[in-house]
Amino acid sequence: MPGQQNEVTFRFLAQPTDVNFGGKVHGGMAMKWIDQAGYACAVGWSGAYCVTVSVSGIQFIAPILIGDLVSVRARLIHTGTSSMHLAVDVLAQDLRTGEQRLATSCVMVFVALDSPDGKPTPVPRWEPRDDEDRRLQDFARRLMELSKTMEQQVAVLRPAAAPLARRVPTATP
Repeated sequence: MPGQQNEVTFRFLAQPTDVNFGGKVHGGMAMKWIDQAGYACAVGWSGAYCVTVSVSGIQFIAPILIGDLVSVRARLIHTGTSSMHLAVDVLAQDLRTGEQRLATSCVMVFVALDSPDGKPTPVPRWEPRDDEDRRLQDFARRLMELSKTMEQQVAVLRPAAAPLARRVPTATP
């Protein structure tokens, strides 16, 4: 039922197929897990098909190793009319020592659609329940303001970068 599930946690072991040549989970795999948990949380809240709009402030803080117990936690921190902002943390736990560490974190934005090819559709409003929720919602709002400022600056700078794009060599067969 929409408007009830505001948090999702996936737990699994980091596998040999998840790692790079250095024996650590590569960033692309962590990003895949983040997107999957974020999607599950967004769909759980909205009850609708959702698409990823942005991933902000992703930080790779500590390595994830083969055999670590990985927990990917996505939680709702703000809703707009059709958008949902989620805080996502990836934790890694060494099962031999019990040590748990924050490996990766970010904020994601999803938009609910009325169908896979459709238009944005309203989502239930989320209300903070405690001080931590209020702090996270404030953080999401500040990120939205920062994102708007960055978009405006990129729009100004984009024409200056256009000549660079024309000079990029192309491969010849």
